[in-house]
Amino acid sequence: MSKKSRSKLWFLVHSWLALPIWFFVLIVCVTGTLAVLSQEIVWLANPDVRASKPSDDSPLLSYQQIYDAMLKAEPELAVNYISRPGEDHFALTASVTYPDGTSPILYVNPYTGVIQGKSPTFDFEAFTRALHGWWLVPFTNGYSWGWYLVSLLGLPMLLSLITGLVVYKRFWKGFLKPTLRLRQGARIFWGDFHRLSGIWSIWFIATISITGIWFLIQAILADNHVTISSEPIVPAIAREDVPRTANGEIPPRLSLDDAERAAMQQFPGLEVSFISMPGNAYAHYYMGGRGWYPLMFETVNVNPFNSKVEASFMVGDRSTLEFVTESMRPLHTGDFGGLWVKLIWAFFGILLCMMVFSGLLIWTKRTAQATAAALKRESRVSRQPTETSPSPSEASL
Repeated sequence: MSKKSRSKLWFLVHSWLALPIWFFVLIVCVTGTLAVLSQEIVWLANPDVRASKPSDDSPLLSYQQIYDAMLKAEPELAVNYISRPGEDHFALTASVTYPDGTSPILYVNPYTGVIQGKSPTFDFEAFTRALHGWWLVPFTNGYSWGWYLVSLLGLPMLLSLITGLVVYKRFWKGFLKPTLRLRQGARIFWGDFHRLSGIWSIWFIATISITGIWFLIQAILADNHVTISSEPIVPAIAREDVPRTANGEIPPRLSLDDAERAAMQQFPGLEVSFISMPGNAYAHYYMGGRGWYPLMFETVNVNPFNSKVEASFMVGDRSTLEFVTESMRPLHTGDFGGLWVKLIWAFFGILLCMMVFSGLLIWTKRTAQATAAALKRESRVSRQPTETSPSPSEASL
């Protein structure tokens, strides 16, 4: 075999070995698209997740009203936190603990306070996100190797975007004169589709790949015990600051509504979407939600006895680095603007899946044709007689 033939053979081997990588990318893209709409899929499949209105003019209950209704229905439970989803058609979720030690997540109707059901320990939403994010590999000591494997794919995806724009000369013409030839064969159709979907998805591919690379950096930092967070450590309430009744008992805490009003009075733009209950007599109400910047949660700690806001972590408290890094996850998942943003992310997720799939089809066909040509060429060369071999007539003499 000549040196040139060996080079072509090694190139073909290299090309075939690239197939598992992009097939893996395709699976990650499909599971990621499912994960974007997993909450909505659960809503369609499970009536317990839906927030059904008793009437058209039924108002939403406050956190304290929800809390009271839960304890009235099941007095033995202890409420850990109550979370209000960003969309009104979802039921509230509440983490509770029963006397037997079990701690399920309950679905609670936000208009009636009725406990509608329990969330499975590992539902479809959790399954799709775990399958996409770390391929169900357990976290035993730090981040799992599945997390590293998936987040590492952000690098070839970003490089593919850059090289694709370099190879596709004057790609911006695809915005002005999009071309998708439907009647000139599968090869031309998939080639046009691959280029067209690529240029219209530039922003989305860049977002997904860059945020994916950040997840890789995040895991490396965490596993090496490096933090960039400036969130303050909130001290426990001092013993002498905890009020006592005449007989030495601790008085009841302020209502959830009073704590929420105290937080919103100091931070008017805050929309409280979750409240965590104090775990002991010296802990605070911990609550938060999104403010003017939808990609980031703001949190406050409220003293449950005097409604004083004793700690807060708002958007303005973040450093520039935190402002960027904390925006990565919602940008990756599309979970920051309600159903319409999720639908946009899901649409471009499907487009990305089809683009990877079309690239695999084009690549496989080209590589298969090159492999067949190389095998045919080598077979033809091996059948040719060498210059030193005698002819049949010479061999008979």
